[in-house]
Amino acid sequence: MTDFAHDAITLTGARENNLKDVTLRIPKGRLTVFTGVSGSGKSSVVFDTIAVESQRQLNETYPWFVRNRLPKFERPHADGLEHLTPAIVVDQRQVGGHSRSTVGTMTDVYSVIRVLFSRHGTPSAGPATAYSFNDPSGMCPECDGLGRTVRPDWDRILDPDRSLADGAVRFPPFAAGTWQGQAYTNSTDLDPHKPVGRFTAAEREFLMRGRPGSKVTVTGTGTGGTWTTDYEGLAVRFERLYLKRDLSAMSQKTRDLVGAYLVEGTCPGCRGARLNAAALATRVSGRSIADCTRMQVTDLITVLNEIDDPVAGPIASAAVTALERIEAIGLGYLSLDRETATLSGGEGQRLRTVRHLGSSLTGMTYIFDEPSVGLHPRDVGRLGDLLLRLRDKGNTVLVVEHDPDVIALADHVVDMGPGAGAGGGTVVFEGTPRELAASRTLTGRCLRRRTAVKEDVREATGELWVKGARRHNLRDVTVRFPIGVLTAVTGVAGSGKSTLAGEFTAAHDEAVVVDQSSIGVSGRSTPATYLGIMDTVRKIFARETGTEAGLFSFNSGGACGTCEGRGLLYTDLAFMDPVTTTCHACEGRRFKEEVLRLTVRGNSVADVLEMTAEQALGFFDDSGVRRRLRALRDVGLTYLTLGQPLSTLSGGERQRIKLATRLHRTGAVYVLDEPTTGLHMADVEGLLALLDRLVDAGNTVVVVEHNLDVVARADWVIDLGPDGGRDGGEIVFEGTPGRLLEAQGSFTAEHLRRAVRHRP
Repeated sequence: MTDFAHDAITLTGARENNLKDVTLRIPKGRLTVFTGVSGSGKSSVVFDTIAVESQRQLNETYPWFVRNRLPKFERPHADGLEHLTPAIVVDQRQVGGHSRSTVGTMTDVYSVIRVLFSRHGTPSAGPATAYSFNDPSGMCPECDGLGRTVRPDWDRILDPDRSLADGAVRFPPFAAGTWQGQAYTNSTDLDPHKPVGRFTAAEREFLMRGRPGSKVTVTGTGTGGTWTTDYEGLAVRFERLYLKRDLSAMSQKTRDLVGAYLVEGTCPGCRGARLNAAALATRVSGRSIADCTRMQVTDLITVLNEIDDPVAGPIASAAVTALERIEAIGLGYLSLDRETATLSGGEGQRLRTVRHLGSSLTGMTYIFDEPSVGLHPRDVGRLGDLLLRLRDKGNTVLVVEHDPDVIALADHVVDMGPGAGAGGGTVVFEGTPRELAASRTLTGRCLRRRTAVKEDVREATGELWVKGARRHNLRDVTVRFPIGVLTAVTGVAGSGKSTLAGEFTAAHDEAVVVDQSSIGVSGRSTPATYLGIMDTVRKIFARETGTEAGLFSFNSGGACGTCEGRGLLYTDLAFMDPVTTTCHACEGRRFKEEVLRLTVRGNSVADVLEMTAEQALGFFDDSGVRRRLRALRDVGLTYLTLGQPLSTLSGGERQRIKLATRLHRTGAVYVLDEPTTGLHMADVEGLLALLDRLVDAGNTVVVVEHNLDVVARADWVIDLGPDGGRDGGEIVFEGTPGRLLEAQGSFTAEHLRRAVRHRP
């Protein structure tokens, strides 16, 4: 502990979002956990107030020229915030990244490996940039360093049994009858009535690539005019329009259409290694750089430790130090060539933390957003060690968390509540974990509750199978998923459970999948727009008032002219802090005054958007609107107002509102990827009740989950392992939760037995 351990960050009168004049004294040099039900205000205290103010004040120390280029932070709504230290935020956002971003590039370990090969490898390809697949001097020329190629699926685009005039080109934009399709049916160099499969090699080459100087006459659709233009081969046209352009800039409809006619495969030039031949020819201890990046981190550590060359040894040692940090946080099963876009939220968050473990800085404030997300109970212990190491270096650690094992590690706990939304925003408890467990708060009561294993399980009405799955680390897995029950797929991180769930959905494409991908959020997206009820609301108001539906949208004709329908005015003060104020014209209601005068049963459209989901159920009699509002009630979000910006929702609330859009289908197969993400222990109980209702309504529900309360309440458990990465990919248990308690060789069984015996 440091000398300033008994100093404290002092927060007074915080009113950000739903906070109600929150005043706190947070000890420095300690691990403080903020907990409470979803939407209770804990993130508003930690991220929107403490983190923002720390980063804002730090930015003020830079010259104006620099500040004008830094992110802008508005001063939080609080009376005072004193004794802050510089904050480093490790949030829950998906790592994402483009296809060139890998574990190696994200952690900077690949940079060290490149230096090792450039200085010690033989034959050398040149400097370190010659091994960077993101540099032209090192990347494979065929795939530009991506390791894979995307090409048209000509077997799908062309029907060899049909002629050009009879629809041989099956890609709709180039089909016979379209103006682009006329290039092929009207060409005098091709027989439009000859089956494409009977074309000679020369005819096929002309169809696909054309030749210089060739012309074709086409007729404009709708105009009747004709003109002569250069002939462009089918392959050349497709590549120009769809492969050499940024598909993300096109409409979703176009992306979906083109995607159906593309196939992606390993680059034949580099065989997925991303590098050119010269870089791949270099060897260190008989291995290429691609061999090293394909290895598990644990194996690569062993290989690098064998290097004792006086020049290469220190380089290898630096790489080993960084790799050992990755292993220490339970990610030793990853390889450096793993794309970051494929990482789970929990894996990404831990990797972002790795760089801080090697820092010698002290007196910092580290802020974590639910770091246990995506972690098996075994891995939560490793996470706890990481948090304590950061604290013991002399730092303040603030964690927003629901996991009982993380709460138990805290020096200080702040419990927010008592409810969510408008019912939260106050501090209901401050003290030690032991004192919290003895308190009368909702969190305290949940901590005292024992995990109970379901004994009376449902009987399956059939079976769905995955057979011979070998994707990623799965080892020829064949497993059955019972129909009409709740199945939990579990296992330690990297054991293959998400891959197995992916194989299951691929084999049963009728499944309704609710994954961890984030929902689109902005200041204009609301529960009403996300659930799809806003169009109906506008039509109801238009019908009842005899006006146009567009008037009742704050994104179009009815929007307040001053704030353009935002309800807020944002003032950019260049290098100074921005200022956001409520619009004085509409008083934050987003609509023009003449629109607000139009009412249905005494309520304007703004009044409706200010209703909670529960209040709206009593207002609307439209069956479609009521069905979607009941879905919000089913996921425990009746306190949300219909017009609340989605950007103000917590992670748990966003997870549940996404789930609400997929409910109320009977006879369906649901696959949910870690649905307890962001949920308080009390919210998990509500989720379990919802899952039970889904199954009782005749659905089959499969959840990929670590939460032991969910595992204990399932009808059937599929446990993968025994460990992660190369040491995983096997089914270590299939059966009921009761039988899992007796299983040996399963980390899940071991931790379930502990949970049944006691709570922290």
